[in-house]
Amino acid sequence: MSSGIMASTKLQLPGTRPEWKPAPDSLILYGVFAVLLFGPLAFGAVEPWSIFLLEAAAALLFCRWIYQQVRGGAIQIRGNPLFGPMLAFAAVVLVQLLFRITAYTHDTKESALLYLAYLLLAFLASQTLNRSAQAKVLAGLIAAYGFMVAGFALLQALSGTTKLYWLRTPRSGGWIYGPYVNHNHYAGLMELLLPIPLVMSLTRFTEGRMRTVAIAVAALMVGTIFLSGSRGGMLDVIVQLVFLGSLLLRMQRGPRVATSIGVFLVLVIGLLVWIGGGQLVDRLASFRSETRTELSGGTRTSLNKDTLRMALKRPVLGWGLGTFPIVYPQFRTFYTNFYVNEAHDDYLQFLAETGVVGFIVLLWFIWLLYRNALKKLENWTTEINGSAALACLLGCTGILVHSFVDFNLQIPANAAWFYVLAVLAASPHAIETRQRVRRLRSRHASASLPDAPGEFPK
Repeated sequence: MSSGIMASTKLQLPGTRPEWKPAPDSLILYGVFAVLLFGPLAFGAVEPWSIFLLEAAAALLFCRWIYQQVRGGAIQIRGNPLFGPMLAFAAVVLVQLLFRITAYTHDTKESALLYLAYLLLAFLASQTLNRSAQAKVLAGLIAAYGFMVAGFALLQALSGTTKLYWLRTPRSGGWIYGPYVNHNHYAGLMELLLPIPLVMSLTRFTEGRMRTVAIAVAALMVGTIFLSGSRGGMLDVIVQLVFLGSLLLRMQRGPRVATSIGVFLVLVIGLLVWIGGGQLVDRLASFRSETRTELSGGTRTSLNKDTLRMALKRPVLGWGLGTFPIVYPQFRTFYTNFYVNEAHDDYLQFLAETGVVGFIVLLWFIWLLYRNALKKLENWTTEINGSAALACLLGCTGILVHSFVDFNLQIPANAAWFYVLAVLAASPHAIETRQRVRRLRSRHASASLPDAPGEFPK
């Protein structure tokens, strides 16, 4: 298989002369991240009104990008290795629809539109993020957002409320935490975002007081994952920290980095001891007993076995994207009063809905993500492209591990964040520093100077 689209593509419109531009319109870039920040606050963007807003905003931002490109006289597309598997997945879903290889066409169309929105947001982010100043602004914005959401979640939990925003009671119940009905999905959001302030605190781009602030923000976000009670979230954070620690050990960084890590761990432990107390200890103690129950035939294990049987019934192209809740009841082997709308394993659900063909595309996507992102990590503490790639890759790693025991990628807000971060992590294009932009401007200006007076072109 090819490794994806690596080079930029430039289509010049007839009768026009393109101008050199150091950066596309930042309005589109910040618009993309405004949509991403909105999703979690809207209960994870799981309701029809919030899904519509997410899809409409993605479409409008894409139209704005097309208009900007046409007005500039050339359509310039920056390639990305992940565009290959993303387009291949679109082809799989298109085949399901065209040949009616789906148990319910309406749900497959709805899910296809949602995945199209993810693709548009990821595409636009990769086209418009190309300056270090933009990356730094976004990193600070996301860190502040993570701090506010984590702080809100902590206050909400301490108040003992069972209502979202202290106002709304979930229709089907749930273990609420922050703006999410399901505490596991709150943990998923924090897994995606916490590497950004954490990596910031370990690079040369954050100094003095800002380094301390970044450490404190990351510690609060990690602390709320443990306090949320999400066992999958706890394990995933440990995986992320081990991944980061292995990179630091290999680089043999100095005492400043060691001090930052030490302060971070002290803050996390202090927060957990101060607020978590006996409740956290009880939750951690439940790991062994609940794991033994599941392995001996608990609900989650039964659900996974049923989903696998469902996948084997249609192994090639599956039952159709988004059709799991429609098809699953005929394969369910246990009694429950609850409506089972998702498998508790994103990989098995993906296999059941899109078959072996779709699952191979998924593996291709993950392989290209790690192959291309890991190439950029050599000097991540001193180089903006490496630090951005590491923060995005750590976030994606958390969700990919969590997906073995939950369905974060079926939550639109979390899925949109995942695909955007994945595309940015794998991007082959450098984020330009201010100095390099100035050199490009000077070079362009020199090349545009007219011939000196008295000289004639040969």
